Amino acid sequence: MIGKNKGDIFLTLLSEEMEKVKITGETFLDLVNNYEDVNNKIAGMKVLETECDMQAHKILNAMNTTRTPLFAREDLFSLIREIDDIVDGLEEVANRFGVFNVEEIRPDAKKMADIVIQAINELSAMFEHLSEIKKPAALLEHIIEVNRIENEGDLIYRKALANLFSDEKDPIEIIKWKHIYEKMETSIDACESVANMIEGVIMKYA
Repeated sequence: MIGKNKGDIFLTLLSEEMEKVKITGETFLDLVNNYEDVNNKIAGMKVLETECDMQAHKILNAMNTTRTPLFAREDLFSLIREIDDIVDGLEEVANRFGVFNVEEIRPDAKKMADIVIQAINELSAMFEHLSEIKKPAALLEHIIEVNRIENEGDLIYRKALANLFSDEKDPIEIIKWKHIYEKMETSIDACESVANMIEGVIMKYA
């Protein structure tokens, strides 16, 4: 029989991971909205991405020594991977700002960044209710909201691409920003995937 405390370690570790993801999202949003001291902010994003990776490894190491009553091992592994994808996408976008020598952030990128942080905030709030997975009303509310935000993000992403191809004449700029928009969309999609995975776990308890 699994002791309560042993199961709770994963609730703690996952909450800590989501807090790091939230800080990363807020840092990314600041980079986009206050595009100055860019190189230092990009370096800061890399530090945060590394911290998230270390937290993910901590969870994986705990899986080797402790079983959790809440998640099957494969579900927990997939959940960690998707959470990691949120951060990896944002860190790569920040890195590309430097590599592509981006001088100014486009309005559509700011809109997408706002969508990302909305989704991350919902996930963070959702993870505070993970212990209630057998009575999941609060969890389901956050899952529905993440899905709504992702749908809104899809519309903004498509509009961003349409604006890019209709307004931009420089093919190099088109290539740069198409890549940036795609990576931001990847992070938004990863948020939805995390929410959907939690919903799948809820269904196992239904």
